[in-house]
Amino acid sequence: MFTRVGKMITAKGVQPVCPFHHEFKNLYLFGAFSPITGDSFMLELPECNTDMFELYLHEFSKQKPDELKIIFLDNGAFHKAKRLVIPANIKLLFIPPYTPELNPSELVWKYIKARIVNKAHKTLNELSTHLSDIIQKELNPTRIKSITNYEIYTKTFKTNYDL
Repeated sequence: MFTRVGKMITAKGVQPVCPFHHEFKNLYLFGAFSPITGDSFMLELPECNTDMFELYLHEFSKQKPDELKIIFLDNGAFHKAKRLVIPANIKLLFIPPYTPELNPSELVWKYIKARIVNKAHKTLNELSTHLSDIIQKELNPTRIKSITNYEIYTKTFKTNYDL
C-alpha cells in the first residue's frame, strides 16, 4: 500500500506533513459507469491481469443480462489478450493511445482517488472498507452522470436512440 500524496495548503516554506504507511500490497478496482443512466458496476480484485479482467466482464455481463454494454477502454495488454473470452452482451471499444480524456470513467477514478489521498491505511482491508464506503455513500446514479456526462457521448446516444 502506498499513501497517495496530494496537494495541501501550508505556510510558505513549510513542508506539508501527512500520514504515511509504505508497504507493497495492492488491490484493484475494476469498474464501468454509464453517462446515460448513471448505472455503475465495480468489482475489487486481487490482481490486474487478463484472468481478472475476464472475471470482471463475466460478472458485469450478469447485471441486466439483456442489455448491450459498450465499454470504453485504453489499450492495456490485458484488455486485448487473444485468450480473453468476452460475453456476448459486452462490446469493447478502444480509445486511441494516450487519450485517457476520451474515457468518461477516468473522471470517476479521479473522484475516488481524491477521497483517499493523504490517508494512511494500515491494511488492505482498511483500504477496501474505505473504498466501499466511498462507492456506497457517494457514487449514486446522479453523481455518476454528473461526473461522466460527456456531451459527445450522451448527445450521440440520445440522437441515435430517440431519448
